Amino acid sequence: MQDGLGFLVNLSVSLVLALLLGLVAQRLRLSPIIGYLLAGIALGPRTPGFVADPKMAHDFAEVGVILLMFGVGLHFNFNDLLAVRRIAIPGCVGQIVVASALGTIVAISFGMGAGAGIVLGIAISVASTVVLIRVLADNDLLQTNQGHIAIGWLILEDIFTVFVLVALPGLASIWGQSEGGGEGLLMTLAWAMAKFAGLTLLVVIIGRKAIPWLLNLVVRTRSGELFTLTILSLALAIATGSAALFGVSMALGAFLAGIVVGQTEVSHQAAADALPMRDAFAVLFFVSVGMLFDPQAIIKEPRFLLGLLGIVILAKPLTAFLIIWVLRYSVRTAITVALALAQIGEFSFLLANEAMGLGLLSVDGQSLLVACALISIAVNPLLFRAITPLEEWLRSKERIWRILSQRSNYEGVMLNKEEQLRLSEPGQKSEIKSRAVIVGYGPVGQTASRILKDFDIPLVIIDLNLDTVRNLIESGQAAIYGDASRRDILKAAGVQKADYLLVTIPDILTRTAVIVTARELNPKIHVFTRARYLQERAWLEEMGATDISIEEAETAIGLAILLLREVGADGNRIQKEIQEIRGELGMHKRDGQITQP
Repeated sequence: MQDGLGFLVNLSVSLVLALLLGLVAQRLRLSPIIGYLLAGIALGPRTPGFVADPKMAHDFAEVGVILLMFGVGLHFNFNDLLAVRRIAIPGCVGQIVVASALGTIVAISFGMGAGAGIVLGIAISVASTVVLIRVLADNDLLQTNQGHIAIGWLILEDIFTVFVLVALPGLASIWGQSEGGGEGLLMTLAWAMAKFAGLTLLVVIIGRKAIPWLLNLVVRTRSGELFTLTILSLALAIATGSAALFGVSMALGAFLAGIVVGQTEVSHQAAADALPMRDAFAVLFFVSVGMLFDPQAIIKEPRFLLGLLGIVILAKPLTAFLIIWVLRYSVRTAITVALALAQIGEFSFLLANEAMGLGLLSVDGQSLLVACALISIAVNPLLFRAITPLEEWLRSKERIWRILSQRSNYEGVMLNKEEQLRLSEPGQKSEIKSRAVIVGYGPVGQTASRILKDFDIPLVIIDLNLDTVRNLIESGQAAIYGDASRRDILKAAGVQKADYLLVTIPDILTRTAVIVTARELNPKIHVFTRARYLQERAWLEEMGATDISIEEAETAIGLAILLLREVGADGNRIQKEIQEIRGELGMHKRDGQITQP
């Protein structure tokens, strides 16, 4: 077969099979990554049928790695990390140390060398960005406090992975020598860090001037093709230049390039252009990883695989749960974040690929890692569905629940008592006097709070983020820490005498519990809540919601207003169209009626 045709055949077959198996995985409500890995296994030399060119697949994978790490750098946000640093830093460090140590012990006990064991241990300690964000989004948790903690935790894992990739070549040379000792280790690591610092200074300091200048120059041409080409060229050139000139991994160079581009004014367009390329080559990266999979490794060492799976699915989440519990966060937050991290994915493969290239990890070790990823990614959505049943079961065991919740409750309870005493009337029972209660202080809650303050309506905010509550109290705003679905928390906020309750949290199950409990305490209270889809309306009304803002409907109305203004419709025509849309969607007139467009 001619080389040109062979390239196209390999590329076409890889993408088509990845598409088909990715669709199957999606229909089964699993991550498409599973389909991509299975496509690679099917195209590998150890399964019958068409065998793709492994060298070509490796080249595709290199580009995939570069674009994956460029995308990570592009979306890297220090502010997101700083917001949850109190929990993300100790949590990430503690979990990585425990999982890496356990993985190393298991690997060595099954005959692996110390170097291979450490690499395998580190590889199973880091979770997949793709899987985590997908499972949070599917469960409406991406914009919640739990979601922010999980993402901040993962950002630190990404940074840790980058440092390991920098140090691996030096460590490989040490583990491959019989002499050198501790002095050789320190010298090698010092040299690796010096190269890392040199590259960082070059890319960040010089790149902060040169890259924005180049991007602005290209933007002035108003050519979308040139802009896309510039983004791709920057990612590939800086990545390959880093490897050629500094001897570090291409992944590090791509990561730093992404950080610099992400700080420019055109970062959003850069992300939009890079995303399709990144996704396409990321698919090929997963396919190439699957091609290295050897089923014989599992047959030879099934207990080894079970040991690694035990660390990923049991030890990692248990460690995360304990750390979050010690730091006095709620039990639900601990369960949610712990289960979100109970999987491995692309960053584990990045470390494994680099280690294989350096001779640190065998094909069998890589195969066990692939099998571990396949199983943990498939199980992760199922584990997430068990969060609410698990919490309810724990609540039913009064002694266990008291032990688990006492740390998170103690600081919040003391804060609430101080707040109730501060705001209650002299000589009266210590309860907050408020006309409105807002549950959740995200963007929606903040907007509602500002409006109520503008009309001088006394309000109290309930939130599960202790830092948020403390900051609100310090600013003079009445606030209560706790789970608003609990009667004692709603009572502490004064809901039994309030006129309005605004439930702004995105999770429908929690919203429902809050509304039902509030109705029991105050049947006359006016309940405002949000809903994502029109189909949630009937359920929320049955549960006791008075007015519902439906995101799906408000988006349709908002787009209609923009369109009508653009085509020159006057105010009366716009108002008429809005009413017609509301009628078509079955919305009551009182629900968010716009009287003036």
